[in-house]
Amino acid sequence: MNFPPPTEKQARVIWLAATGLALAVIVALIVALVWGLGRVLHVLGPVLWPVAVAGVLACMLDPVVEFLVRKRVPRLRAIGVVFVLALVLIIGLAASVVPQVVVEARDLAAKTSTMATQLPQRAKEMADHPPRWLPPQAASVLRAVSESVGPSRTNAAPVEVPAPLVVAPEPVAPQESTVFQSVAGQVTKLLPKFGAWLSQVFGFVGAVFGVIAGLALVPIYAFYFLLEKQGISAQWRDYLPVRDSQFKEELAFVLSSISDYLVAFFRGQVLVAVCDGALYTVGFLLIGLPYAVLIGVMATCLTIIPFLGAITTCVTALIVAVVAYGDWQHPVLVVAVFAVVQVLEGAIIQPKIMGDRVGLHPVVIILALMVGTTLLGGILGGILAIPLAAALRVIMFRYIWKKRTV
Repeated sequence: MNFPPPTEKQARVIWLAATGLALAVIVALIVALVWGLGRVLHVLGPVLWPVAVAGVLACMLDPVVEFLVRKRVPRLRAIGVVFVLALVLIIGLAASVVPQVVVEARDLAAKTSTMATQLPQRAKEMADHPPRWLPPQAASVLRAVSESVGPSRTNAAPVEVPAPLVVAPEPVAPQESTVFQSVAGQVTKLLPKFGAWLSQVFGFVGAVFGVIAGLALVPIYAFYFLLEKQGISAQWRDYLPVRDSQFKEELAFVLSSISDYLVAFFRGQVLVAVCDGALYTVGFLLIGLPYAVLIGVMATCLTIIPFLGAITTCVTALIVAVVAYGDWQHPVLVVAVFAVVQVLEGAIIQPKIMGDRVGLHPVVIILALMVGTTLLGGILGGILAIPLAAALRVIMFRYIWKKRTV
């Protein structure tokens, strides 16, 4: 049976439906790929994280190695010199910063419950005595927050609990079989608990051993990455499981672009995080904030994730300032330090270190962080979200948003 050809309007609707279906399939495939990547990272995390840390470390050290190689230093000797300098730097930081961080972390852990109790009281006192320049609405909001996080009922009448009835047990004549049954029952109850405790001990020991083994493998992996860099750069296309064709050239181009984005992001973001952590530490020390070194180290680790690290650092410093001083001066100083560091990062540090090599809009970065932490999970998902979004940007600009140029 011959059907009449579709009209122009019907053909437009059919193509629109086919396009929407194709886009839905592409989005579903991307989500499934990211979700599968998250599951693979979760299973192979103990194996992959030393390789990933070594790769980031090699990216950080490679410019120094290449500088020495250009000065006619043999590559193996240049790597050795860089490793010695890095080891001296790590030992110096460990000797100067780590003891202070340990002391502050131990003191903060001991005072966590006290700080949680004092925070609503301090916030209420600050809301009751606001400065003149603070709008009344802000004080009302602060008072409402302090009441919401504080105890719900402060003047509630105590509830009388009736005394329980005590019934004297009837004397039972001791029997030998009953004693043995009681002992056997206690042993039967204790055995599963002992097995669970032993399993936890072995699991903890295994986890600690895994972390130590991974840390020991990091410099070895980094050494071979730096040593074999030229061979890897020249021959990695030969190991692609695709025969020589135009498709292989396209695949090599996409993978090379993604690799450039990954190297640029991790190398630049680590340097930015180190600069931000140092600035936060100096600023908080100048205003006399307790746990300044600990918060600075925390900022260094968390600022690798854009936005999230800065927000976490600011909130933590504000809580410490409110609990420690209970006035408006120190929280304002904390906000001032945070603003100065952010201005320096946005105007000087990040443009000088990273430039526009990642080239993602802040809204895209926020969306990528939300998707990455949801699908991949945790901090690792937040760290991988930005380079994955940049890799997707490479593919979109190559094949969809711009005309392909050969």
